[in-house]
Amino acid sequence: MGESQFDVIIVGAGPAGLSAALILGRARRRVLICDSARPRNASTRHLHGFLTRDGIAPAEFLRLAREQLTAYETVTPRETEVIDGRQVASGFEISLRTGEQLTSRKLLLATGVVDDVPTVTGLAALYGRSVFHCPYCDGWEMRDQPLAIYGNGETGSGLALELTLWSRDLVLCTDGPAQLSASQLQRLDRHKIPVNEKRIERLAGTDGVLERIVFANGESLARRGMFFSSGQRQGSNLPEKLGCEFTEQGCVWTGEYEKTSVPGLYVAGDASRLVQFVIVAAAEGAQAAVAINKELLEEDLS
Repeated sequence: MGESQFDVIIVGAGPAGLSAALILGRARRRVLICDSARPRNASTRHLHGFLTRDGIAPAEFLRLAREQLTAYETVTPRETEVIDGRQVASGFEISLRTGEQLTSRKLLLATGVVDDVPTVTGLAALYGRSVFHCPYCDGWEMRDQPLAIYGNGETGSGLALELTLWSRDLVLCTDGPAQLSASQLQRLDRHKIPVNEKRIERLAGTDGVLERIVFANGESLARRGMFFSSGQRQGSNLPEKLGCEFTEQGCVWTGEYEKTSVPGLYVAGDASRLVQFVIVAAAEGAQAAVAINKELLEEDLS
């Protein structure tokens, strides 16, 4: 079985990491799962699009998953931050914030992404209640409401057009120059989506419900909700430190069964995908776990 302390270390205990831990634990692999307790959806009140769990609170979803893992003595959870990692002869060595260094034969990164939330006054109190970043997650709850889209350029116009599935009362607020081409402006106009380039001073609302957007010139726009497109970044620098390849969109490149370009290193979940649903992340974690187990088995029986 080798001399590593663990067969697999999983960094990140979201849906992808927990799903992988479950599969690997049931395969009697020695698994360490590390998590810094900073979930991407911490501001989200309800999780959607996960069959049998639609509408559950994200914290409750994670609580149930962690509770079920306690049945497996093969899985060791640690609430700690992994600050570094490197390849070694036996596989991988990680460094924890505590100063500890641990080794494993295989490494799975399920570190996700971090959304670049707009720095608009008043947004924080509304985020997850009436301001969102994913229409597939929260568009249904905001259907047929007067909505704003925060963003500019191709991503802003794309999000605005996408939201026509949920509402026809839409305004694209670019908070400055729209950076839109003539064809993009024509397409928005064709679908009756006005573009407002005024600088935003603040968002105003009550009890988490957006009521209006207040512009720097004193004008305001009544809106019930807002979706933003401000980009995202990797939730950890470990993929870069370990030498992973990245796609043009900034995702970690993975091939078949969530394998990266680094031997023995796997990435599952939002960090490697543009389709960032909880149910997809959980499926990728399970798929990565099976691939990791097969790779370990081949080594064990060689």
